[in-house]
Amino acid sequence: MAPRIMDDLVERIAAAEGLDKAAKPLANAVSKINPPGRVSKDLLSGTWLGHPLHPLLTDIPIGAWVSALLLDLLGGDSGERAADQLVGLGAVAALPTAVSGLSDWSDMLGGERRIGFVHALGNVTAVALYGLSYFSRRQGKRGRGLALSLLGASAITLGGYLGGHLTYRRGVNVDRHAWHEGPEEWVEVAQEAELEGGTPVAAPAGEDTVLLCRRGGQVQALSDVCSHAGGPLHEGQIDEQGQVTCPWHGSTFRLHDGKVVHGPATGPQPVYDVRIDDGKVLVRRHS
Repeated sequence: MAPRIMDDLVERIAAAEGLDKAAKPLANAVSKINPPGRVSKDLLSGTWLGHPLHPLLTDIPIGAWVSALLLDLLGGDSGERAADQLVGLGAVAALPTAVSGLSDWSDMLGGERRIGFVHALGNVTAVALYGLSYFSRRQGKRGRGLALSLLGASAITLGGYLGGHLTYRRGVNVDRHAWHEGPEEWVEVAQEAELEGGTPVAAPAGEDTVLLCRRGGQVQALSDVCSHAGGPLHEGQIDEQGQVTCPWHGSTFRLHDGKVVHGPATGPQPVYDVRIDDGKVLVRRHS
């Protein structure tokens, strides 16, 4: 019964277009402040880490607050000071966690953005409650501090549930190549004549779609599906350095090896070997 109730709640949030009045302007403002191509975007996305940064950072405040709650309930007088310090540590650690989450959230649209907006509201509420709890504790008002911590735990639980839904049910920030692999054997995907003029071409290759591009007499191929959110790379821009930028969120990849140059993507693009045989372009997954 409980999972069904929660599923209904999340779907109602996803369909609540009224949230867009606040969510859309905020997302646009974040994108203007922290656009793709900047070091700050790469840093907050986790491009340098090869993995989204936000989920990693959430462990610190949540771990601190859960530990504080256990000390409050079971630690007795000897655990009070440590509990207070953990509450404060969690509130401080939540700030960079929130900033990285805000960066990721600004790339979402539609129902995912609405769910993420409520997820953020729950977490902001939790940070405020834990902050008030910390100051109440410092003033010697432990009963009030504990009550505020319990309210904060409720808020962070709701926020965490929605965050988990975004990741594990909606697949937000999950590498789009996690379960799709291109062919291991040579397969024909295009005619060589289609690549004249350097215009990128997208062609199906098994479970994947490949981006084909002729540069300097050589045909290069990598997955056309952006690892970040599935954007069609062949519709993006290819620069003189041989880098393609996704038209959806601005992730940039090197054509020759698929490496991420700029986020928000954190995972590289699968690369394909290319062979020209009697005017036909054949590819296979690079091993």
